[in-house]
Amino acid sequence: MTIAEIIVSVMVVLSTVMVVATAVAMWRAPDALTRANLIGPVVGVAVPLLLMGKLIIDWSTTGFDPNNFIRAILAIAGVWIVGAVGSYYLGRSIYGVTVVDVRHAEDRAYQPGA
Repeated sequence: MTIAEIIVSVMVVLSTVMVVATAVAMWRAPDALTRANLIGPVVGVAVPLLLMGKLIIDWSTTGFDPNNFIRAILAIAGVWIVGAVGSYYLGRSIYGVTVVDVRHAEDRAYQPGA
């Protein structure tokens, strides 16, 4: 086993541990908003680690390819952007459904026909 394969193996194992830990934490989370917020480690660290591992394996077997490097950078940036925006909207929608604003509820209670 080469050094590159050992490094990639450690990265894959670390990513797998993060995904399993996140799955267990989501299973034990008390509500939907907490579950939505627990996706962060997988999107922020585990997926980029897997992409970097693939890049390292490619570099060790075929050499540096600028095309693959740019694609990996774009994929990591894309995962971070989509994860951030998706988490924001998912959290907002869950918060809007599960949390009742007391001031707003009191205002609506006093309005006739509301």
